[in-house]
Amino acid sequence: MSILVYAESWEGKFKKSTFEAASYANQLAKDLNTDTIAVSLGNIDESELLKLGEYGVSKIFSYSNITKSDNKNSSIVLANHAKESKAIIFSNTFSAKMIAPRLSAKLKAGLLSNVISKILNSNNFTFQRQAFSSKAIETVTVNTEKVIITVSPNAFEVKTNPTNCEITTNDENFENQFSIIGSETNSGKISLSEAEIVISAGRGLKGPENWGMIEELAEILNAATACSKPVSDIGWRPHSEHVGQTGKAVAPNLYVAVGISGAIQHLAGVNSSKVMVAINTDPEAAFFKAADYGVIGDAFDVVPKLIEEIKKIKN
Repeated sequence: MSILVYAESWEGKFKKSTFEAASYANQLAKDLNTDTIAVSLGNIDESELLKLGEYGVSKIFSYSNITKSDNKNSSIVLANHAKESKAIIFSNTFSAKMIAPRLSAKLKAGLLSNVISKILNSNNFTFQRQAFSSKAIETVTVNTEKVIITVSPNAFEVKTNPTNCEITTNDENFENQFSIIGSETNSGKISLSEAEIVISAGRGLKGPENWGMIEELAEILNAATACSKPVSDIGWRPHSEHVGQTGKAVAPNLYVAVGISGAIQHLAGVNSSKVMVAINTDPEAAFFKAADYGVIGDAFDVVPKLIEEIKKIKN
């Protein structure tokens, strides 16, 4: 009984979240004394597929004519390969949230999302996962024969385990369930879901023309930029940068909130961050209660000085 991982790709490339899922699947396979196999969808070069072998995947089944947006056919293919698998591993992405529930119904398998720990008991499937918008951690035992897991981003270290990797390609034409008439791609330099550091700002910046210092700080820290919901709603920043309960949930190693009051909906989407820093003129701002570090001051004074000091350290 192998461990199956869904190797999600973006425009023909794998990202850190895919390698996190593969690393997690490989560790689980070691615990259960079995091997790790993967299913990849979309047109991906062999050289890119072989990267999965660096993370312990011994066999890859590649389907070039299925897109990950085709949830129905994606779940059918994964179900076929999961017949001999004890667990199916996803990264906790939007695509996984569409495919994993379908797969769970097909396989009659228990589904756990936002998992943050590997197997705790080798006699049964017991895991820890984030619950209630990451405000709590619950321990769950799955009693079904198979289990489907979506791995919380940045919860596990990416570990290499070079393995000889066999690729089986399939170019079968599947019946299309829909047609794509347009798409919008986030043009940011670093994806929010992949970022180790996120620099976020709110209405305290007073206008879109003041975002230059946020982008400069993000650039020198190799970070992604984000914003609060009101900022995206009034058009200062694109909706793709909105983080929070109704936007993107993020879990970077460092989250810096500049001029964000800390509404509960915003905190719900960012409180999985390892370290949070708040910069705000209001000493009563709610974010200070959640932050690990706080700076009471005007962002227009604090951020330029912070940029200056970081540049000195880097030089």
